Formats: sequence, C-alpha cells, structure tokens
Amino acid sequence: MGESVAEATITSWLKEVGDTIEMDEPVLEIATDKVDSEVPSEVDGKLVEKLFEADDVVKVGQTIAIIETEGEVEGADGEENADEEVAAVAAEVEETVQAAQTTASGDVGEDYSDSSRFYSPLVKNIAKEEGISLSELDSIEGTGKEGRVTKNDILDYVENRGKQPQKAASSQGKPESKTMAAGAPAQSQPVASGEDEIIEMSRMGKMIAHHMVESVQKSAHVQSFIEVDVTNIWNWRNKHKSEFQKKEGEKLTFTPIFMEAVAKAIRDFPMINISVNEDATKVIKKKNINLGMAAALPDGNLIVPVIKNADRLNLVGMAKAVNDLAERARQNKLKPDDIQGGTYTVTNVGTFGSIMGTPIINQPQVGILALGAIRKVPAVIETPDGDFIGIRYKMFLSHSYDHRVVNGALGGQFVQRVAQYLEGFDKDREI
Repeated sequence: MGESVAEATITSWLKEVGDTIEMDEPVLEIATDKVDSEVPSEVDGKLVEKLFEADDVVKVGQTIAIIETEGEVEGADGEENADEEVAAVAAEVEETVQAAQTTASGDVGEDYSDSSRFYSPLVKNIAKEEGISLSELDSIEGTGKEGRVTKNDILDYVENRGKQPQKAASSQGKPESKTMAAGAPAQSQPVASGEDEIIEMSRMGKMIAHHMVESVQKSAHVQSFIEVDVTNIWNWRNKHKSEFQKKEGEKLTFTPIFMEAVAKAIRDFPMINISVNEDATKVIKKKNINLGMAAALPDGNLIVPVIKNADRLNLVGMAKAVNDLAERARQNKLKPDDIQGGTYTVTNVGTFGSIMGTPIINQPQVGILALGAIRKVPAVIETPDGDFIGIRYKMFLSHSYDHRVVNGALGGQFVQRVAQYLEGFDKDREI
C-alpha cells in the first residue's frame, strides 16, 4: 500500500467464505482517499473466515481474512519443524479470531447481535466504548451500502449526541416506521419530480466534496494572478517534440516544463513548501519538494498524483514522471502511495479552455497554482530600437495560498518567480 498509507476502507469482498482462491487472485477491494485497489491472495487455498466487512476501516498490517491452505511435508525433521511452525501460526490466528469475535459480539455491556441490522465489528466496538444502547444504534441512519452504519456515521452521531432528539425505536431494539402526516407519501428516499433526476453521488464525489468544504473552512484563501509570455517555450517545444519522443520514447507536453519552473521557485521560496499543524499553532517546513499534479479520471473526477522530489529531476525525468502518472490515472491504475505526501499542487485549468481559475488549496498544503490556457495575443514588445506590437503566446498563472501563514508579499513573489523562470526559458536549450 505504500509507506505513507496507514489505513484503508474495505469497499467490497470479491470472494465469499468457502470460495476457492488462487494465488494472485483478487480477494477484496479497498479504498484509501481517492484510490481504489484490489488486494490479491498470496497463496492458493479456501477462504474460511472474513474478519472485517465492507465499509470497515482497517489498519495496515491487520489480519483481514483467513485462508486455509494444503501442503505436504517430507521427512521426520521436516514434519517436526512444520508442526512447530503450524502451531505458532495457529496460535496467532486463534488470537486474531478471538479478538475479532470479542469485538463483534460485544461480550461486555450491550449485546448488539440481537439487532435485525448488520453492524461491523468496528461500529460495535465504538458503540460499546461510547455506551450507546442497542436502541440508539438502531436509530442511526446509515450512509453505507444498503443503509449500513459506517464508522463516520457512528462518530458523527457520537459528536452530535444530545444535540438533537433521538428517533423513536421499539422495545425490541428494531427501528419503528416513521409516523407520516395525513396524505403524505410513505417513502424513504427522494423521488424524481417531473423531469428532474436525482443522482446518488459516488464515493469519490462525496470525499472530494468533503475535502473541498473542509479546505475552505480551514484556510484563508487569497489569490494572486500574473500574465506570462511563454513564446520561447511554445516555439522550443514545437521544434523539439518529435526529436524528444524519438530519443526518449516520451511525449513532450508543456506540463513538465511548467513543473520544472515551479520546483525551482519553491526551492527559492521554501516557506511555500509548508503545512500547518491541526491546532494552527505551528508551521511544518517540508524537507522534500513533492509536487501534486491534478489529473482527470475517466469518470470526470480529478485526482492528484504526486511527483516525489521534483526538484531533483531534469526535464527528461520530469516528463517521464508526468506521463507515467497521467497515464496510470486515466487507466485507474494509481496506487495509494502515488497520491500521498504532496507538499504543493499544480492544476491545469487551461486544459478545459479556462484562461484562469481560483483553485481550492489541497490540504494540508498552503498553496496551489492554476495554469491557464495558452493564447496567441497581440502584445507590446520592448526592444533597444523602441516598442512595437507583435504576436505572442501568453497565459495566466493563478496562485491560491493560505493567508494564515503566507502573506501577500510571499504569495506574489513566488508566482512572480515562476513567471520569471518561464519567460527566461532558454530557447537554445538542448534536449
């Protein structure tokens, strides 16, 4: 899953108890932040027990299932060693199973197994620790698959407990049907009216919406804009893109050139490469420059894979990193670690025809740069012989930054430095 990933959510099981599994065959699907991944089996065997259910959050390193395997051992010494190894493994598995069963059954306090609803071991454990009764638990509306109560549902309930009236529940612990006003339709979900269509947001869509609102509520967003003449870059790329692809086997887009300039500017202004701790009392200055690169997914959502140590890459290395991440994003083949550890983000709004934008900061970072569309425009050109009007290729850079820790001078100087690197691009540069 990657060194920086600590936990993941089980989204669905691809195998059921009793199913035969081959080595490297996917057993379940997991999600972490915005990346979905399949977890393959490391052995041939039969699935005999699942220790977690869909929507459960699991820490890296936890046992999630037990697979029964078969094998033969030759020789007395081999049998004795194998027996000892099997006994040790069996003891470890037994401890895991007992712990899971204890959590699931809630042997202290409420017996949540009496409910007609399904609750994951994690949800039951939280309910037990918070002293939530079975009737209370049954009253919580679930947002998971088929109305299941997820970790977030029960944590939200605990946070708001006592602030709102509890829904009525029967003495058997089963939710009672709602009392409807006379003439009101008995329905549990919104129904399309007329030509309107109600569409359920995807899991990723919900997460993106949550992150965006959280970012706006947390950071004081300020923007600085600057127009850049990229004529030298435009002409240089057109001249060398065919040669570059033939020599390096990579397409030469504008993105790696822009990323190179951003990485250089961050090196000049390291206080852009920071984050703020949870209680907003300390600034964390990042050692590495890891550039996030917003990329489009097939479903229209955006994801931000990260180019690690971007300031250490030359243009060829940057192009390879950009193309690799963009291609794997399009194919939904990004790994969880590919989107972790970013320290600054760049998004290309010009891809969609926008000349500028005001992007929302990708938490916990403090800045994000939007690249506008490159336009061919008339411009005043200064020369030793005087000024004249000429055709130039220009674009806008839009820098959003967190005004809690980045003042206007730093925010403006940083984007100005990016512009200087772009305008000073060496038109005679060799590949």
